[in-house]
Amino acid sequence: MKIIDFRQIESLAVSPAECMEWVYDALLVKDKAYLPPKYSLKLDNDIFINTMPCSIPELGIFGVKIVSRYPLNIPSLDSTLLLYDLNTGELLALMDANWITAMRTGAVASLAVKTLERSEASIYSIMGLGNTARATLLCMLHSRPEKFFTVRLLMYKDQAERFAQRFSDYKNIRFEIVGDPEKLIRNADVIISCITSAKGVIAPDDSFREGVLVVPVHTRGFQNCDLFFDKVFADDTEHVRGFKYFDRFRRFAELGDVLKKKVAGRETQEERILSYNIGIALHDIYFAGKILKKGTFDREVSLNKSSEKFWL
Repeated sequence: MKIIDFRQIESLAVSPAECMEWVYDALLVKDKAYLPPKYSLKLDNDIFINTMPCSIPELGIFGVKIVSRYPLNIPSLDSTLLLYDLNTGELLALMDANWITAMRTGAVASLAVKTLERSEASIYSIMGLGNTARATLLCMLHSRPEKFFTVRLLMYKDQAERFAQRFSDYKNIRFEIVGDPEKLIRNADVIISCITSAKGVIAPDDSFREGVLVVPVHTRGFQNCDLFFDKVFADDTEHVRGFKYFDRFRRFAELGDVLKKKVAGRETQEERILSYNIGIALHDIYFAGKILKKGTFDREVSLNKSSEKFWL
C-alpha cells in the first residue's frame, strides 16, 4: 500500500486544464460506475463526517473518501481516501484527499458555469472564499483566458482582500467587495457559493435576475430557488433526491446528461438555472486513480495480513 501525502500530490503540479478534463471524463463514464449516496454523520456544533464510496470499472478501481468538517480546526475541512484494485481487492493507496477535494470541486463548478451560464455573463459573485472558491476561480480562468469579467466577493474578516490578492496577477479580472449577501447576488450573472454552513436562505427571490446561474457548491442557503428557478441540474440524482423540494423542481436533469447532449442545458438567455455541485465520490476516486498513475510514490507499508484461511 502506497502512502501519499498532501505535498506529494501538490508537487505533481496537476494543471487546472487536467482537472477540468478529469471531471468531464468522469461524468461521461458515470453511468458505468457504482455510486451510492454519501452517508453523512451530523454531530453538534455544525460538525459533519461524510463517507463517500465509489467503484469505477473503466479505471479498474474502487475507493472510499472520508471528509469531515470541524469548524474550529484550521482548515475546517479534512479528507482522507483509500484506493483499491477493483479486480483483486488489493489496497493500493492511503492518500490525503484535501487537494483532490478542493480541485475536483472547483473543476466541476467551473464546468457547470462554462456549460450553463448565459452567453453575455460578465459579473460572477462568489461567497465562501476558502480553498474551494480559489480552485473554482483557477479553473474558470483557465477556461476563459481571453475574457474580461468582474468577480464580486462577499466581505468576511480579511478573506475577500486576501482572495483578491491571490489573483492579482490576472489582468482579465477585476474585483468588487460588498458587505451584504443581497448586494452580492443582485444583478449577478453567475453566483457561486462555497460556504459550508448557512442559517436559512441567503437572499429573497427578487434578488435573482433573469438569466442567472446559481452554483451552490455545498448546497446551503438557496432552497427558495428550488421553487421558482426554471431548471435544476446536479452531479447525481440520488444525492439530491432527499432535498425538501426535489419533487417540486420545474425541470431537473444531471449535468453529465447535458455534456452527453441527452438533455438541453441552457435554452434561453432568460432562464434562471440552479446547478447543485453536490460533490460526488466518482470524482474523488477518479482523481485518485489518475494521481496514482501520474506520480512515483516510494513510501509503502504492509499491514502484514494473515495468508491463512483460519488464524484463530
